[in-house]
Amino acid sequence: MIAVPASFIPPYLRAVGANEAFVSAEGAHRRVRERALRPRPFGPPPRLRPRVRIAARRVHRWPVYTLTPPQRDPAGSVVYVHGGGWVNEIATQHWRLAAQICAEANMQVVVPIYPLVPFGTATQALDGVTSLLLDQRHTFRRVAVAGDSAGGQIALSAALALRDQGVRLDTTVLISPALDLSFGNPEIPRVQPHDPWLAVPGGRVLADLWAGDRAIDDPAVSPLAGELAGLGPITVFTGTHDVLNPDARQFAIKARAAGVDLDYHQVDGQVHVYPLLPTRAGAAARASMVATFRHVAAERSTA
Repeated sequence: MIAVPASFIPPYLRAVGANEAFVSAEGAHRRVRERALRPRPFGPPPRLRPRVRIAARRVHRWPVYTLTPPQRDPAGSVVYVHGGGWVNEIATQHWRLAAQICAEANMQVVVPIYPLVPFGTATQALDGVTSLLLDQRHTFRRVAVAGDSAGGQIALSAALALRDQGVRLDTTVLISPALDLSFGNPEIPRVQPHDPWLAVPGGRVLADLWAGDRAIDDPAVSPLAGELAGLGPITVFTGTHDVLNPDARQFAIKARAAGVDLDYHQVDGQVHVYPLLPTRAGAAARASMVATFRHVAAERSTA
């Protein structure tokens, strides 16, 4: 894949209106109406690379895809939860990352297609993802969860819920995670002018809809509000030109104080979910991610 200069990304995102659902409350409501009337396709793209085996099934009425290495038995399982502001469907970039983890780390990757706003809520996503993770533990000794953006919120909320059930995941990987859905961090206004993708007004509308009957500060909605002690190892990728970055920095402080084994990657000038983008910084982040999962697989082989 040819790397795109990172400097091209912000003007491109602005030109295509990537922030349309976030810059205003009306924009968010309009996106919800659009998705309710015209749901987007969610299946993997044709000729997905790297090449992996893909199987589909329904679990609790959700479509769930399982990616497995083509020629080896997987050493563990990763449940990958895609982002999209709780309203946008899984994208090609998510599928490519899932395939790369599968092929290069020799891990099974389970991709749930969870219900989005206005049909889904944080409670439904939490219940479904924790159930999938528990199911994977019946087959694999090493089980991890990963997610980007809104999917990072779901992934960390699931890790917290499982911790409370006495289950410690082998690793949790968070890409530009949404951690506090109140968007109340006082540093966010300083970052906002540099973020070409996300914004607070529409984000708050979508967060309120996603919370459903839960409070915004419930850890099932805003995992930064939860107690972090007892979680397994966590890796975080975040860029400084992302309105979610101030909460990621706060999370790093809180996680380290709680004794969590944290691998924190912050890259100056990078935008939201930069590890999914076709840039050199994105490629480096993906390589680091694969190395993390390879380490989990190696632990399994020596256990």
